[in-house]
Amino acid sequence: TLDPAMAFISGLGGNGGDDDSELVKAFIYSNNMLSFLEDKLALKAHFSQHGDMFSRLPTDASTEDLLKFYEKYVTVELDDASGVLVIRAQAFTPEFAEQIAESIISHAEWYINNVSNDLAKSQLEFVKKEHEVTEMRLQNAKMNLLDFQRKNNLLDPEAEGMALQQITYALESQISSKEAELSGLLSQMSENAPLVVRAKTELESLRQQLVSERERLTKDVGSDGQESGVGELLAKFSNYKIELEFALQAYAASQVSLEKSRIEAYRQIKYLVVVETPLLPEDAKYPKVLYNLLLFFVVLMMCFGIGKIIVATVDELR
Repeated sequence: TLDPAMAFISGLGGNGGDDDSELVKAFIYSNNMLSFLEDKLALKAHFSQHGDMFSRLPTDASTEDLLKFYEKYVTVELDDASGVLVIRAQAFTPEFAEQIAESIISHAEWYINNVSNDLAKSQLEFVKKEHEVTEMRLQNAKMNLLDFQRKNNLLDPEAEGMALQQITYALESQISSKEAELSGLLSQMSENAPLVVRAKTELESLRQQLVSERERLTKDVGSDGQESGVGELLAKFSNYKIELEFALQAYAASQVSLEKSRIEAYRQIKYLVVVETPLLPEDAKYPKVLYNLLLFFVVLMMCFGIGKIIVATVDELR
């Protein structure tokens, strides 16, 4: 009984459906599929032990011969309009034809799903590795900034510098006031007067304090014993801060790229959907007995006519 077992397979996935269907068709006719069927169903033994001398496979057939025989009895048709694949499998028993079709569908489904999932995983792994690099860069930038703040005992050099400037401005204002006060006292009292001496002492203290605060602006001794001015600390702090901002922006962009890549990878995953499962044939469609008998009769009549013509020509030549 050589009735085909039929199955319809449709590839879903949006764009590139025809290419996916062609890929499935190529895989069905590949040596990998043949090896899978041979291991699972023993194709060679079935096709060499059944049938007559004209239809069976020779027992000493090579792998290439088996592949040609397989391609002859397993046909795959592609509908260009719908992208649907139709598989027809012929065998010497209806049960074996159904088993061939079922095995082809299951293995083709595994192949497409496995390839699609591997591609999606590879894309995601690449994007994840890049995201890990940007995340590590962000962590390093944070640690560098924290180490700088701990080493110099500064939370924000900008605020520190503004505070020192405000102190110097206040001292300069007090010095100006004290100088005006001293000038007024000298105009009324001698230089040895207690109020004048006191004013001079306060003015000198304010000037020393101003010099000290200005030195703090230009020079500072860190915990490592190295002297650094507030301006230098501010420049270093700005560099660390800019690096942190760049790392943060790169991390945010990488996070968006990772989410987009994950969505795109899931969207491109392909699946095979079985529209109709393989059927167990009830009628033997192959070989076509009536067609073969009529063809055989026509060939015999042609041979008989050619023979009569040859005989008649020989008799006439005699």
